[in-house]
Amino acid sequence: MQQFPWHRRAVLGAMAALGTRPLTVLAAPFTPQADPFALGVASGDPSRDGFILWTRLVGAGAQPLRAGAIPVRYEVAEDEAFRHLVHAGETRAYPEAAHSVHLELAGLRPGRPYHYRFHALGATSPVGRTATVPDRAERLRLALTSCQHWELGWFSAYRDMLAGDPDLIVQVGDYIYEQSYPDQPKVRDFGAPEPRDLAGYRARYALYRTDPDLQEAHRRVPWLVTWDDHEVLNDYAALANREGLSPDIFAARRAAAYQAYFEHMPIRPSLWRLMATPRLYRGVDWGELVSLSMLDTRQFRSGPPCAAPSVARNIRLDHCTERWRSDRTMLGQAQEAWLAQRLAAERRPWTLLAQGVFFASLALDGTGEAVYSDQWDGYAAGRARLLEQLARPNVRNPYVLSGDVHSFWLNDLHQAEGKPLVATEIVTSALAAQSPPAGRFGDVRANNPHIRFSDVNHSGYVRIEIQPDRLTAQFRALDLRSTDTTPKILKNVEQQATVSR
Repeated sequence: MQQFPWHRRAVLGAMAALGTRPLTVLAAPFTPQADPFALGVASGDPSRDGFILWTRLVGAGAQPLRAGAIPVRYEVAEDEAFRHLVHAGETRAYPEAAHSVHLELAGLRPGRPYHYRFHALGATSPVGRTATVPDRAERLRLALTSCQHWELGWFSAYRDMLAGDPDLIVQVGDYIYEQSYPDQPKVRDFGAPEPRDLAGYRARYALYRTDPDLQEAHRRVPWLVTWDDHEVLNDYAALANREGLSPDIFAARRAAAYQAYFEHMPIRPSLWRLMATPRLYRGVDWGELVSLSMLDTRQFRSGPPCAAPSVARNIRLDHCTERWRSDRTMLGQAQEAWLAQRLAAERRPWTLLAQGVFFASLALDGTGEAVYSDQWDGYAAGRARLLEQLARPNVRNPYVLSGDVHSFWLNDLHQAEGKPLVATEIVTSALAAQSPPAGRFGDVRANNPHIRFSDVNHSGYVRIEIQPDRLTAQFRALDLRSTDTTPKILKNVEQQATVSR
């Protein structure tokens, strides 16, 4: 087991690492006035011999603790009664990391469930359940979700999600929303202004983690996560932003948002703690069945096409030639190279790319030149390079998993019109957020023959099951303003595996 102290330089860039100044360990007489584990527990980033375990200690009302470093004991067992312990020890929860804990465990048996819990300040956490990745797998069940707005909907869809007994929950962005929508009906209130600093973003994540359905989903299933824009500011692209703030000013806000994100997500700290910028892209391979790459489509992308310097807004582009420039990238050079290397070495029958924004071309009129700037349409050269990699003979059954647009889509992906099918895109709707306004995407079917299905009127998620010879997907819609968890099945998808190209 490795326990990594938080390295703020990885998020803030200019700040020194934790440990450069002494930390005060909490004095024994301190006692909390409420359950320090009120935000629950979580696991994520599983591998064949380990995973990440997470919790965060808080005070009354989920407020930050006013304390130094706090001792936290942990236990990992093969059974829920903790009679067969496989790991036990003690670590520290530091105030510099909002008293969050990230345990990176290794050396466990592959393909089996484990139970875990934490002890601190005289209290014991809920018992979490997680699992390691199998060496050989005949099935992978995952739930694809994105876009959960605290004010606009209940998170009760997670109950239906858990009823499907997923092996993984894959969250592709907009885990939190920074902004309120005063013209939309609310089911509850943020109770705070838009976050702009570290304290504000920490408070927003803490609020979300008090939701019982979200908390239970984290407790029972390991997660794989990546961010989109609302974790920082709507529509931002690298350091360009909708407020037109200069890069040096916006960088401070983005750094605070990034730090709060890592503090509250079960992500391996060994992937980013010693880096000048945080790294969120990574791979998780499910036995010999599935290769799954989690991508970062925000931090490294080029600025928006046909836009003023430092300004990023999702706008309609009409005949914007800049979007075709060969140097434009959605992923950045390093991430593109990393992904190309993974795809070149692909040997598994199913290849999944999970990322934040709409990937397929989406023409808004009959010319094919009216598109939205924030999607991959604004980065056409980068998309072409990725499609070229997905067309490799060894990449047999590729799927792109996306979110962001608050609607369901099933899209065929071709390198060019009239060329053979390269891959398929599944886009999940918002788990809890407003639907797009009527007419936002134009006459979808008439202008986009490669789009096999779209629904812009429902929220929900996608349930996916992969076996060696087939992939099935179910687009499940639920009423975001009701606590009823009865789903409406919008579409069932089944694809037989392709042996070779």
